[in-house]
Amino acid sequence: MFTRRAILAGSMGATALGVAGATAGAAPANAYNAMDYGVRPNAPHDQSGALQAAIDGANANGGYLILPPGRYVARNLSISAPFCLQGMPGLTQLILAGGAHLLQAGNTHNVTLSGIIFDGARQPVSQALVVFDQVDNLTIEQCEFRNSVANSLSVRRSSGRVMNNTLAHAGAAAIFAIDSRGLEICHNHVHDMADNGILVWQSKPREDGTIISHNRIERIGNKSGGSGQYGNGINIFRAGNVTASDNRICDCAYTAIRNHSGSNVQMLANNCSRLGEVALYSEFGFEGAVISDNVVDDAATGISITNFSDGGRLAVCANNLVRRLHVRDHSDKRGIGISVEADTVVTGNVIEDAPVAGLALGWGPYSRNVSAIGNIVRRCGVGITASVSRRAEQSLIAHNIISGIAGAAILGMDHSRPATADLALPGAEIPSTLTISDNLIS
Repeated sequence: MFTRRAILAGSMGATALGVAGATAGAAPANAYNAMDYGVRPNAPHDQSGALQAAIDGANANGGYLILPPGRYVARNLSISAPFCLQGMPGLTQLILAGGAHLLQAGNTHNVTLSGIIFDGARQPVSQALVVFDQVDNLTIEQCEFRNSVANSLSVRRSSGRVMNNTLAHAGAAAIFAIDSRGLEICHNHVHDMADNGILVWQSKPREDGTIISHNRIERIGNKSGGSGQYGNGINIFRAGNVTASDNRICDCAYTAIRNHSGSNVQMLANNCSRLGEVALYSEFGFEGAVISDNVVDDAATGISITNFSDGGRLAVCANNLVRRLHVRDHSDKRGIGISVEADTVVTGNVIEDAPVAGLALGWGPYSRNVSAIGNIVRRCGVGITASVSRRAEQSLIAHNIISGIAGAAILGMDHSRPATADLALPGAEIPSTLTISDNLIS
């Protein structure tokens, strides 16, 4: 029997249904078209009522809704059951008419958004343009989020995948994920954010497990000021066991990847350039960090593993290329390649053009069990500094190549003050807390 729904579904084969096949698999036979519920492409008025009726109707009949190409003005749409919303990438637009949000989903599972542009139109929202809370197996793919005055996307207490999306021009952050339960944030393009790129937080220190990989993140500002809370490409806070790998991050006001109090965090094979402060940062109460195989080009400090005073300890910093560091016009000037403090191995790194120091080992009394072996340090103000302050503990400096240094090759420090002569010179008196051997100085 021919029905209006059957005819419309058939006519969609070359458009929206074809898109479904290209993105999330072929649309099921019971896929519903939003036009069946009175939704009209490019209508100038608010269609929230009709769109919500379409969502609810599709939910009652299998949960698959197709939104044809066009512009749809709406507000406060809600999903509360397993659901798939499918549009045409680049052509299907939901535009905010006001309200707390454009779309939210909560206390459900198996929700998919695919091929939709979510446009905040610079209208006020409560926390984000699109909001998810307690959604398991969430999938957001081939969507675009733009022009939110707050965050673009908020994901709370959820699991799933956010992949192959574009997030641009938000007044706060692109993605704010908190208390995640197994989230992947991969292959997205994040650009032109006012305050932060991707936030992965926990409400208290504990395992998180989010994977952040193969994203392109660029032009992240610092509208809200502060001393590092804002201006980061990726910000990890209290979230343990997070991996940030193979991301391209550039032009951030502060940091490419900042880990604050997240234990067992890995920063692997990221490509970072033009950072206003520290490129790769692990700070405060963390235990366990691996920072390896990254490229850093143009930052105030390349890599900092710090705050032993607050419990920050236990790290591997290996096989990174760090170059072209600069001194800021700021009380915290930096100009350092790599700085570390406690229970840390620094090995296989290449550091070039750090105007203050290539490697900085320890700070005042906050220095313990630091090993700097097999690094290359070139064209720096000082090659390697090591804390010899009262209560500073053992550091090993061995088998490094230190070349073209403007000042001392190896220098003992009491906080920011030189406390020894060049310890690489023949006959130098080596402090008891330092073991220095077999370094090649040229």
